Amino acid sequence: MVTDDYAERHLSFEGCFNFRDIGGYETSNGSAIRWGKYYRAGRQDRMTSKDIERAKQLRIATQIDLRRPDEIREQGRGPFEDLGARYENLAVIPDGGSERLNQLVGDVGISGARYLGYLDFGSEVWLRLFNIFADAANYPILLHCTAGKDRTGVSTAFLLSVLGAGRPIIDADYLMTNRDVERQVDYVQQNFGLPKGYDRSSMMNAAGVPQTAIVDFLDGVDERYGGPIDYLREIGVTSNTFGRIREILLTN
Repeated sequence: MVTDDYAERHLSFEGCFNFRDIGGYETSNGSAIRWGKYYRAGRQDRMTSKDIERAKQLRIATQIDLRRPDEIREQGRGPFEDLGARYENLAVIPDGGSERLNQLVGDVGISGARYLGYLDFGSEVWLRLFNIFADAANYPILLHCTAGKDRTGVSTAFLLSVLGAGRPIIDADYLMTNRDVERQVDYVQQNFGLPKGYDRSSMMNAAGVPQTAIVDFLDGVDERYGGPIDYLREIGVTSNTFGRIREILLTN
């Protein structure tokens, strides 16, 4: 199942959005991704007490935060450290990087070109990320950025590629972000009001993702490097590391 199991994999918290499990996806070798090992999400600093009680049940061992330091200072880290998780900040875009990214690819919004620009900030984040994925002691993992869709989407697309998921599954997982957009916009509008310059329609667009972005990104990775696995090999991720990740996350 790819797109019609959203209710099973989505965790509907009151103050946190786009939170879901990638378990159950089938891979090219006939395996499936284990449930309860890897969660992807948006920011958690607005979680309610009810949310936190539910979050305890996930027993998250490692929280991987892809946000910039200035985002973390503004938003906070959320509750998972207090629930026992080890915290890792791997900033895909460094402080000041948004302006540099706009200079590199233009202010084109959510796009494959913008996602490819993430790779131009250097390989250290991606190498460190996959080394974390390769240690069984780090699971269950929660990986997130602010909205849980762009930096988180690119990272998860890379991981799904390593695990052997096909492009239709990668695309469908990425697009599941759009299933939680209306609820998220309702929450923002009711609790904070829409940001200056946004009406409901433009906020819905900003909170969602277009399919062209992930398609163009992965096509670009194929063209530049040969594919996600080839890119990761080029930056130093080893066959042994890939093997450990698959052993941890795939059923036999």
